Amino acid sequence: MGGSIPSVEGHGSLEALVGLRDRIAAELSAALHGGDLRLERYAVPPGDPGLFGITPEDPVWRVHGQVTGMLTGGFAALMLQSLHPLAMAGVDQHSDFRADPVGRLNGTVRFITTTTFGSSPAAREVIDLVRRIHIRVHGTAPDGRPYRADDPDLLTWVHTAEVRSFLAGHQAYAPRTHRLTRAECDAYYRQAAPVAEELGARDVPRTSSGAESYLTRMRPRLHATPAALDSVRFLRAFGRTPRERLAVRVLTNASIGILPDWARAELGVRRPSPVRTCWDRPLATAVGRTLEWGLGPSEIQAAARGRLAGAREA
Repeated sequence: MGGSIPSVEGHGSLEALVGLRDRIAAELSAALHGGDLRLERYAVPPGDPGLFGITPEDPVWRVHGQVTGMLTGGFAALMLQSLHPLAMAGVDQHSDFRADPVGRLNGTVRFITTTTFGSSPAAREVIDLVRRIHIRVHGTAPDGRPYRADDPDLLTWVHTAEVRSFLAGHQAYAPRTHRLTRAECDAYYRQAAPVAEELGARDVPRTSSGAESYLTRMRPRLHATPAALDSVRFLRAFGRTPRERLAVRVLTNASIGILPDWARAELGVRRPSPVRTCWDRPLATAVGRTLEWGLGPSEIQAAARGRLAGAREA
Protein backbone atom coordinates (compact mmCIF):
# COMPACT_ATOMS: atom_id res chain seq x y z
CA MET A 1 0.00 0.00 0.00
CA GLY A 2 2.96 2.29 0.31
CA GLY A 3 3.71 4.55 -2.63
CA SER A 4 6.99 6.01 -3.83
CA ILE A 5 7.84 9.54 -2.75
CA PRO A 6 7.69 11.94 -5.71
CA SER A 7 11.04 13.37 -6.74
CA VAL A 8 11.74 16.79 -5.24
CA GLU A 9 14.57 19.27 -5.34
CA GLY A 10 16.03 20.77 -2.20
CA HIS A 11 16.39 19.64 1.36
CA GLY A 12 13.53 21.87 2.53
CA SER A 13 11.12 20.37 0.00
CA LEU A 14 12.03 16.87 1.11
CA GLU A 15 11.49 17.77 4.76
CA ALA A 16 8.10 19.28 3.91
CA LEU A 17 7.11 16.12 2.03
CA VAL A 18 8.18 13.89 4.90
CA GLY A 19 6.29 16.13 7.30
CA LEU A 20 3.17 15.87 5.13
CA ARG A 21 3.46 12.10 5.08
CA ASP A 22 3.82 11.98 8.86
CA ARG A 23 0.72 14.18 9.32
CA ILE A 24 -1.35 12.00 7.00
CA ALA A 25 -0.22 8.86 8.82
CA ALA A 26 -0.98 10.35 12.25
CA GLU A 27 -4.43 11.65 11.26
CA LEU A 28 -5.43 8.41 9.55
CA SER A 29 -4.15 6.27 12.39
CA ALA A 30 -6.16 8.36 14.86
CA ALA A 31 -9.31 8.21 12.72
CA LEU A 32 -9.13 4.48 11.96
CA HIS A 33 -7.39 2.97 14.97
CA GLY A 34 -7.67 5.54 17.73
CA GLY A 35 -3.94 6.20 17.44
CA ASP A 36 -2.91 2.86 18.98
CA LEU A 37 -2.41 -0.03 16.57
CA ARG A 38 -1.95 -2.52 19.44
CA LEU A 39 0.40 -4.58 17.30
CA GLU A 40 0.58 -7.34 19.90
CA ARG A 41 -2.83 -8.52 18.66
CA TYR A 42 -1.21 -9.34 15.32
CA ALA A 43 2.37 -10.23 16.22
CA VAL A 44 1.96 -12.95 18.86
CA PRO A 45 1.94 -15.80 19.60
CA PRO A 46 4.53 -16.79 16.96
CA GLY A 47 3.24 -19.44 14.59
CA ASP A 48 -0.43 -18.91 15.45
CA PRO A 49 -2.42 -19.30 12.19
CA GLY A 50 -5.24 -16.99 13.21
CA LEU A 51 -8.77 -18.08 14.05
CA PHE A 52 -9.72 -18.51 10.39
CA GLY A 53 -6.35 -19.48 8.92
CA ILE A 54 -6.11 -16.42 6.66
CA THR A 55 -2.80 -15.97 4.81
CA PRO A 56 -1.37 -13.05 2.78
CA GLU A 57 -2.19 -14.92 -0.44
CA ASP A 58 -5.88 -15.25 0.42
CA PRO A 59 -8.45 -12.94 -1.21
CA VAL A 60 -9.86 -11.83 2.14
CA TRP A 61 -6.40 -10.62 3.24
CA ARG A 62 -5.91 -8.78 -0.05
CA VAL A 63 -9.32 -7.10 0.03
CA HIS A 64 -9.21 -6.09 3.69
CA GLY A 65 -5.63 -4.84 3.33
CA GLN A 66 -6.32 -2.36 0.50
CA VAL A 67 -6.99 1.05 2.02
CA THR A 68 -8.90 2.88 -0.73
CA GLY A 69 -11.15 -0.08 -1.45
CA MET A 70 -11.93 -0.53 2.24
CA LEU A 71 -12.69 3.17 2.82
CA THR A 72 -15.02 3.46 -0.16
CA GLY A 73 -16.46 0.02 0.51
CA GLY A 74 -16.97 0.85 4.18
CA PHE A 75 -18.96 3.97 3.38
CA ALA A 76 -21.00 2.04 0.81
CA ALA A 77 -21.67 -0.71 3.37
CA LEU A 78 -23.09 1.78 5.88
CA MET A 79 -25.41 3.22 3.24
CA LEU A 80 -26.55 -0.19 2.04
CA GLN A 81 -27.05 -1.58 5.56
CA SER A 82 -29.20 1.44 6.46
CA LEU A 83 -31.88 0.30 4.01
CA HIS A 84 -32.94 -2.53 6.32
CA PRO A 85 -35.45 -0.83 8.67
CA LEU A 86 -34.70 -3.15 11.60
CA ALA A 87 -30.93 -2.86 11.25
CA MET A 88 -31.26 0.92 10.98
CA ALA A 89 -33.55 1.06 14.04
CA GLY A 90 -30.92 -0.74 16.10
CA VAL A 91 -28.23 1.68 15.01
CA ASP A 92 -30.43 4.73 15.48
CA GLN A 93 -31.66 3.76 18.94
CA HIS A 94 -28.52 2.21 20.41
CA SER A 95 -25.42 3.45 18.58
CA ASP A 96 -23.47 6.55 19.58
CA PHE A 97 -22.29 7.15 16.03
CA ARG A 98 -23.55 10.75 15.99
CA ALA A 99 -21.95 11.67 19.31
CA ASP A 100 -18.75 9.68 18.75
CA PRO A 101 -18.40 8.76 15.07
CA VAL A 102 -14.65 8.23 15.33
CA GLY A 103 -15.04 5.88 18.28
CA ARG A 104 -17.63 3.91 16.34
CA LEU A 105 -15.28 3.77 13.34
CA ASN A 106 -12.40 2.61 15.56
CA GLY A 107 -14.48 -0.29 16.86
CA THR A 108 -15.49 -1.42 13.38
CA VAL A 109 -11.94 -1.19 12.04
CA ARG A 110 -10.61 -3.05 15.06
CA PHE A 111 -13.06 -5.91 14.49
CA ILE A 112 -12.22 -6.26 10.79
CA THR A 113 -8.46 -6.00 11.16
CA THR A 114 -8.33 -8.35 14.15
CA THR A 115 -10.48 -11.07 12.61
CA THR A 116 -8.53 -10.80 9.34
CA PHE A 117 -4.92 -10.31 10.47
CA GLY A 118 -4.99 -11.02 14.20
CA SER A 119 -4.03 -14.03 16.27
CA SER A 120 -6.61 -16.64 17.28
CA PRO A 121 -6.94 -15.31 20.86
CA ALA A 122 -7.29 -11.71 19.65
CA ALA A 123 -9.93 -12.63 17.05
CA ARG A 124 -11.87 -14.67 19.57
CA GLU A 125 -11.76 -11.75 22.02
CA VAL A 126 -13.30 -9.23 19.60
CA ILE A 127 -15.93 -11.71 18.40
CA ASP A 128 -16.99 -12.46 21.97
CA LEU A 129 -17.12 -8.72 22.71
CA VAL A 130 -19.41 -8.05 19.74
CA ARG A 131 -21.64 -10.98 20.69
CA ARG A 132 -22.04 -9.55 24.21
CA ILE A 133 -22.91 -6.13 22.78
CA HIS A 134 -25.47 -7.65 20.40
CA ILE A 135 -27.29 -9.35 23.28
CA ARG A 136 -28.00 -5.92 24.80
CA VAL A 137 -29.24 -4.33 21.56
CA HIS A 138 -32.97 -4.89 21.11
CA GLY A 139 -36.10 -2.82 20.87
CA THR A 140 -39.01 -1.83 18.66
CA ALA A 141 -38.63 -0.18 15.26
CA PRO A 142 -40.78 2.83 14.32
CA ASP A 143 -42.99 0.52 12.25
CA GLY A 144 -43.83 -1.48 15.39
CA ARG A 145 -41.71 -4.55 14.67
CA PRO A 146 -39.38 -5.87 17.36
CA TYR A 147 -35.71 -6.34 16.55
CA ARG A 148 -32.66 -7.93 18.13
CA ALA A 149 -29.07 -7.35 17.01
CA ASP A 150 -28.34 -11.04 17.57
CA ASP A 151 -31.13 -12.12 15.19
CA PRO A 152 -29.38 -14.57 12.79
CA ASP A 153 -31.19 -13.18 9.74
CA LEU A 154 -30.29 -9.60 10.64
CA LEU A 155 -26.66 -10.62 11.15
CA THR A 156 -26.64 -12.20 7.69
CA TRP A 157 -27.94 -8.95 6.18
CA VAL A 158 -25.32 -6.79 7.89
CA HIS A 159 -22.51 -9.16 6.91
CA THR A 160 -23.56 -9.60 3.27
CA ALA A 161 -24.08 -5.88 2.71
CA GLU A 162 -20.66 -5.27 4.22
CA VAL A 163 -18.58 -7.82 2.34
CA ARG A 164 -20.38 -7.09 -0.94
CA SER A 165 -19.39 -3.44 -0.50
CA PHE A 166 -15.79 -4.19 0.52
CA LEU A 167 -15.33 -6.38 -2.55
CA ALA A 168 -16.89 -3.75 -4.84
CA GLY A 169 -14.57 -1.11 -3.40
CA HIS A 170 -11.55 -3.34 -3.93
CA GLN A 171 -12.47 -4.16 -7.52
CA ALA A 172 -12.98 -0.48 -8.30
CA TYR A 173 -10.00 1.07 -6.49
CA ALA A 174 -7.24 -1.49 -6.10
CA PRO A 175 -4.55 -1.33 -8.80
CA ARG A 176 -5.73 -3.40 -11.76
CA THR A 177 -3.05 -6.02 -11.28
CA HIS A 178 -4.25 -6.57 -7.69
CA ARG A 179 -7.94 -7.06 -8.44
CA LEU A 180 -9.53 -10.45 -7.95
CA THR A 181 -10.52 -12.94 -10.60
CA ARG A 182 -14.05 -14.32 -10.63
CA ALA A 183 -12.90 -17.45 -8.80
CA GLU A 184 -11.05 -15.31 -6.23
CA CYS A 185 -14.21 -13.23 -5.65
CA ASP A 186 -16.06 -16.43 -4.79
CA ALA A 187 -13.19 -17.42 -2.50
CA TYR A 188 -13.45 -14.05 -0.77
CA TYR A 189 -17.10 -14.65 0.14
CA ARG A 190 -16.27 -18.18 1.27
CA GLN A 191 -13.39 -17.05 3.49
CA ALA A 192 -15.36 -14.14 4.99
CA ALA A 193 -18.44 -16.21 5.88
CA PRO A 194 -17.08 -17.92 9.05
CA VAL A 195 -16.70 -14.58 10.82
CA ALA A 196 -20.41 -13.89 10.38
CA GLU A 197 -21.28 -17.41 11.44
CA GLU A 198 -19.22 -17.01 14.61
CA LEU A 199 -21.43 -14.01 15.43
CA GLY A 200 -24.56 -16.08 14.84
CA ALA A 201 -25.46 -15.47 11.19
CA ARG A 202 -26.99 -18.30 9.17
CA ASP A 203 -27.29 -19.18 5.47
CA VAL A 204 -24.44 -16.78 4.69
CA PRO A 205 -23.75 -16.40 0.93
CA ARG A 206 -20.49 -18.02 -0.13
CA THR A 207 -20.20 -16.91 -3.76
CA SER A 208 -20.64 -13.67 -5.71
CA SER A 209 -23.76 -14.99 -7.41
CA GLY A 210 -25.09 -16.15 -4.05
CA ALA A 211 -24.59 -12.67 -2.59
CA GLU A 212 -26.35 -10.98 -5.50
CA SER A 213 -29.23 -13.46 -5.33
CA TYR A 214 -29.51 -12.79 -1.62
CA LEU A 215 -29.72 -9.02 -2.20
CA THR A 216 -32.40 -9.56 -4.83
CA ARG A 217 -34.46 -11.63 -2.38
CA MET A 218 -34.03 -8.97 0.29
CA ARG A 219 -35.12 -6.02 -1.84
CA PRO A 220 -38.84 -6.16 -0.97
CA ARG A 221 -37.91 -5.74 2.72
CA LEU A 222 -35.61 -2.76 2.14
CA HIS A 223 -36.46 0.92 2.08
CA ALA A 224 -35.04 4.21 3.26
CA THR A 225 -36.54 5.25 6.58
CA PRO A 226 -36.15 8.82 7.87
CA ALA A 227 -33.39 7.51 10.17
CA ALA A 228 -31.57 5.98 7.19
CA LEU A 229 -31.70 9.20 5.20
CA ASP A 230 -30.52 11.17 8.23
CA SER A 231 -27.60 8.78 8.78
CA VAL A 232 -26.48 9.11 5.16
CA ARG A 233 -26.59 12.92 5.41
CA PHE A 234 -24.57 12.75 8.62
CA LEU A 235 -22.05 10.37 7.05
CA ARG A 236 -21.45 12.52 3.97
CA ALA A 237 -20.92 15.67 6.04
CA PHE A 238 -18.69 14.10 8.69
CA GLY A 239 -15.24 15.48 9.45
CA ARG A 240 -13.46 17.12 12.37
CA THR A 241 -11.38 19.40 10.15
CA PRO A 242 -11.93 20.95 6.69
CA ARG A 243 -9.32 18.56 5.25
CA GLU A 244 -11.05 15.55 6.79
CA ARG A 245 -14.48 16.71 5.60
CA LEU A 246 -13.14 17.10 2.07
CA ALA A 247 -11.63 13.60 2.07
CA VAL A 248 -14.83 12.08 3.46
CA ARG A 249 -16.92 13.87 0.85
CA VAL A 250 -14.71 12.59 -1.97
CA LEU A 251 -14.75 9.03 -0.64
CA THR A 252 -18.49 8.96 0.09
CA ASN A 253 -19.22 10.29 -3.39
CA ALA A 254 -17.09 7.44 -4.72
CA SER A 255 -18.88 4.93 -2.51
CA ILE A 256 -22.19 5.93 -4.09
CA GLY A 257 -20.81 4.67 -7.39
CA ILE A 258 -20.30 1.13 -6.08
CA LEU A 259 -23.80 0.80 -4.63
CA PRO A 260 -26.38 -1.19 -6.59
CA ASP A 261 -28.49 1.10 -8.80
CA TRP A 262 -31.65 0.32 -6.81
CA ALA A 263 -29.93 1.27 -3.54
CA ARG A 264 -28.91 4.67 -4.92
CA ALA A 265 -32.48 5.26 -6.07
CA GLU A 266 -33.93 4.21 -2.72
CA LEU A 267 -31.60 6.58 -0.85
CA GLY A 268 -32.48 9.41 -3.24
CA VAL A 269 -28.82 10.03 -4.11
CA ARG A 270 -28.61 11.47 -7.61
CA ARG A 271 -25.17 11.43 -9.14
CA PRO A 272 -25.38 10.84 -12.90
CA SER A 273 -23.24 8.09 -14.39
CA PRO A 274 -20.86 10.52 -16.17
CA VAL A 275 -20.21 12.30 -12.85
CA ARG A 276 -19.56 9.02 -11.06
CA THR A 277 -17.27 7.75 -13.82
CA CYS A 278 -15.42 10.88 -14.95
CA TRP A 279 -15.23 12.85 -11.70
CA ASP A 280 -15.90 10.79 -8.57
CA ARG A 281 -13.79 7.76 -9.43
CA PRO A 282 -10.62 9.58 -10.64
CA LEU A 283 -10.77 11.99 -7.70
CA ALA A 284 -11.23 9.19 -5.16
CA THR A 285 -8.39 7.25 -6.78
CA ALA A 286 -6.08 10.26 -6.39
CA VAL A 287 -7.14 10.89 -2.77
CA GLY A 288 -6.85 7.18 -1.97
CA ARG A 289 -3.36 6.91 -3.42
CA THR A 290 -2.32 9.95 -1.39
CA LEU A 291 -3.66 8.36 1.79
CA GLU A 292 -1.91 5.08 0.97
CA TRP A 293 1.35 6.94 0.37
CA GLY A 294 0.93 8.73 3.69
CA LEU A 295 0.29 5.52 5.58
CA GLY A 296 3.16 3.62 3.99
CA PRO A 297 3.46 -0.15 4.36
CA SER A 298 0.98 -1.55 6.87
CA GLU A 299 2.49 -2.20 10.30
CA ILE A 300 -0.46 -4.44 11.13
CA GLN A 301 0.08 -6.66 8.11
CA ALA A 302 3.83 -6.74 8.76
CA ALA A 303 3.20 -7.90 12.34
CA ALA A 304 0.79 -10.58 11.13
CA ARG A 305 3.25 -11.79 8.51
CA GLY A 306 5.90 -12.07 11.21
CA ARG A 307 3.59 -14.11 13.40
CA LEU A 308 2.68 -16.45 10.54
CA ALA A 309 6.36 -16.84 9.63
CA GLY A 310 6.87 -18.45 13.02
CA ALA A 311 4.87 -21.47 11.85
CA ARG A 312 7.12 -21.94 8.84
CA GLU A 313 10.24 -21.64 10.96
CA ALA A 314 9.06 -24.14 13.59
